[in-house]
Amino acid sequence: MSSLSPEVYVTVVTIIVSGVGIVVGTMIPALVEGKAVVKALEAISRQPESANQIRTTLLISMALLESTAIYVLLVILILLFANPLLENIF
Repeated sequence: MSSLSPEVYVTVVTIIVSGVGIVVGTMIPALVEGKAVVKALEAISRQPESANQIRTTLLISMALLESTAIYVLLVILILLFANPLLENIF
């Protein structure tokens, strides 16, 4: 890989980091969302009279958790298609 130009090297590293980033950035929020649903279902089964409050809190927290995955996607798309490293360094 020493024969590659610096621009190509930065592009290859960016693609690899983007692939790893999108996997980790979507996997972690998905796991946390699953845990939140399990805890909410456990709480509803223990106290059915407070199901509406638990459901509302769950939906808000799910929206916030999903927004983190969307932000990861946004950063990865910026790195892939409008790489600021190539413009600022080279």
